[in-house]
Amino acid sequence: MAQTTSANDVKRDADAAAQEAKHDLSEGARKVENDLRDTASKLADNSGVERLAQRGADIANEAVETGRQYADRARETGQEYADRARETGQEYADRARLEAERLYGAGQQKAHEAAVYAEERYDEVSEMVRRNPAQSLGIAAGVGFLVGLLIARR
Repeated sequence: MAQTTSANDVKRDADAAAQEAKHDLSEGARKVENDLRDTASKLADNSGVERLAQRGADIANEAVETGRQYADRARETGQEYADRARETGQEYADRARLEAERLYGAGQQKAHEAAVYAEERYDEVSEMVRRNPAQSLGIAAGVGFLVGLLIARR
């Protein structure tokens, strides 16, 4: 009997060990299954991350290209404005040069007219002095006296 009990204990211990092993295997299988699911999920997420990374890189490349296009357009527009400003400046410079030449010509014409007028008046005064020397001398003396008074007062 002692052997039977002992055999029963062994059988029970073996059954308990088998149950525990079965439970451990089942638990381990569940853990492996869960780990596989997590790994598969992470792999799927990694492919999503890779897709997102690729999309991010594409967007960054598009942004760089768009920035280059804007910079090129800005450079072209700036060049156009500079060219227009240069042309407008040249037009104004040409207009100013033409106006200066016109005014110079008009000034020379007026100077010539003034010289002719002065020469005519000089000739008239000279003729008047020859016709009336005493009167001219009196007028010159009076003007000289007045100029002397004005200079002495200052």
